[in-house]
Amino acid sequence: MRVLSSTPWINGLVGVLIFSGSLPATRLALQGFEPLFLTFARASIAGLAGVLCLWAARQPWPRRDDLAGLCLTAIGVVVGFPLLTALALQEMTAARGLLYVALLPVATAIFAVVRAAERPRPVFWLFSCVASVLVMGFALSVGSLEGSWSADVAMLAAIVVCGLGYAEGGRLSRHLGGWQVICWALLLALPVMLALAWMAWPGRWETASGESIAALFYVSLFSMLIGFIFWYRGLADGGIASVGQLQFLQPFLGLLLSAALLGEQISSHLVAVMILVVSCVAGARRFA
Repeated sequence: MRVLSSTPWINGLVGVLIFSGSLPATRLALQGFEPLFLTFARASIAGLAGVLCLWAARQPWPRRDDLAGLCLTAIGVVVGFPLLTALALQEMTAARGLLYVALLPVATAIFAVVRAAERPRPVFWLFSCVASVLVMGFALSVGSLEGSWSADVAMLAAIVVCGLGYAEGGRLSRHLGGWQVICWALLLALPVMLALAWMAWPGRWETASGESIAALFYVSLFSMLIGFIFWYRGLADGGIASVGQLQFLQPFLGLLLSAALLGEQISSHLVAVMILVVSCVAGARRFA
């Protein structure tokens, strides 16, 4: 039964705040590391931390019928999204990447219908689509949107697999628990990620700056583990499609971080558009 309180939305918002730093941090990390190593290393670091959490809490093994869903979660948020975004962000600015993030709440809601049997009302989809258009329109106006078609394809694929991973993880969190789902997904991917990280190990670490190393640990521990603890709990308690709409705030928060960390320009209209988007999120919540 869905929890009718603000707690799921608070959990979801904390998750979005953490995720907002993912794209800017990924771009910083790419200044010192190759995209393949970055993908495998962040999954390995997060996976080892997840294993410690499961061991410390003496968690029982998940049921056999949960394994397929955990594999889909791992494919979506442990491997697919980090790898595809790292490849895309070699050839596009973080602002252009955030243009595609505007589609993520819609993708999550679609998979919530397909995988979690949620049935938002038609008005929900109207608010969600309007919010997407607002966010994409704003992202187009923020200035530097350099990129390539191959990067666009990779980023679009990242949104699809991430929406699947969000919805599947939210569904499983209803009975496994939010932090347990991401830890089990990380554990499933850990043997392969460790082996691939070893194969892609940089020949020289001196080329990586302190900022790149710090960004690596941010995307490992915060973007890939801590953020999901709050995010999956919010999705499980408040509804995947409904709480998933909070992702519309991520581009605005991410653009602010991109401006602060990467020197990318943002429009002075950010506050006005953000107010409109928040109104759409509130409307979508009411009719989810």
